[in-house]
Amino acid sequence: MHIFQRKLTKQIVDHLFKSKAILVFGPRQAGKTTLAKTILQSFGNDGAYFNCEIASIRRYFEVGNPDLLKKLVADSKIVVFDEAQTIENIGIILKGLIDTYPEIQVIAIGSSSFDLANKINEPLTGRAFEFTLYPLSLDEIREAFPNFSRNNLNEIMRLGTYPAIIAENNMRIREDILKNLATNYLYKDVYMFESIKNPRIFENLLRMLALQIGSLVSVNELSQTLGISRGSVEKYLRLLEQSYVIRIIRSFSRNPRNEMKKGFKVFFIDVGIRNAIIDNISDINTRPDRGSIFENFFISERFKTSLLESFPPFIGFWRNRQGIEIDVVEEKSGNIKAYECKWSEISSKSISIFKKKYPDAEVSVINPDTLLL
Repeated sequence: MHIFQRKLTKQIVDHLFKSKAILVFGPRQAGKTTLAKTILQSFGNDGAYFNCEIASIRRYFEVGNPDLLKKLVADSKIVVFDEAQTIENIGIILKGLIDTYPEIQVIAIGSSSFDLANKINEPLTGRAFEFTLYPLSLDEIREAFPNFSRNNLNEIMRLGTYPAIIAENNMRIREDILKNLATNYLYKDVYMFESIKNPRIFENLLRMLALQIGSLVSVNELSQTLGISRGSVEKYLRLLEQSYVIRIIRSFSRNPRNEMKKGFKVFFIDVGIRNAIIDNISDINTRPDRGSIFENFFISERFKTSLLESFPPFIGFWRNRQGIEIDVVEEKSGNIKAYECKWSEISSKSISIFKKKYPDAEVSVINPDTLLL
């Protein structure tokens, strides 16, 4: 099995044994378990791994009884609790363990945000470092495969960057893995923790979002098309974001009189999942939506980079009232970086308009070939 070197590993190691829990969130199958086990390897017999979905493990988790959980971890110095979001009241239980046995380093892994499952944020306020792991970044893939080419890039924009897909050589199996991810894992946490009265409507919403990546999303339009309330649409969007299926990005503005202050777009954490949702994994070069797929891919890469920063930048888009857009705008400490995503073109009139508004901004045109430089 191919083991990828994840850039998040060093950051987590640097935060160990600070009398705080390490919480690692992210999509299912993104590599969180592998990352945690890699960290455990250096501790030998002082480390222990527990899958919280196993009934015999779950019985040790009891509110107000950290000594019971201590019996499970025994003399381990560092322990990993995988699928921790499945434990009821996990936040309160971990708080008790950390307060009672601060010498034990706890790493808790969740395939959805614990807030979705158990409102963990309040019990562990000030007692945890939080990290998020997405599927493989382009840099991580290129480090593993030094001969990475434009054809390889086209392929990952078709099937995505989940580790199991990238590691597989057989094309048919790659496609089967993607289908399995999109059908068996995508909604698991949402269905587990929330009452979805009509799964078909929920899945139709997801397909509608997949068909309009790169475009402004109208909650009213989604509500009317699906025949559900605005509140239900907003709830579903929130659940999909908490489950690491989508990311919502909002408009950047310092001059709301001339620019759009409100409005948002929806992008998918993984473009392969997006393509599977609309049942189209055909060659990227032949597709009319290749520009939108590339934009989604690039934005996802920017989010992967931002997850490695203690103070990540704001990531959004820019659009004025005349409909002129810049695909990606990042702002941090007053500095602006802007990116215009183009599948093939190398120029864009929107850049000159944006530069007039923000002359100090650093603006780049991004196409597939520039990502390989």
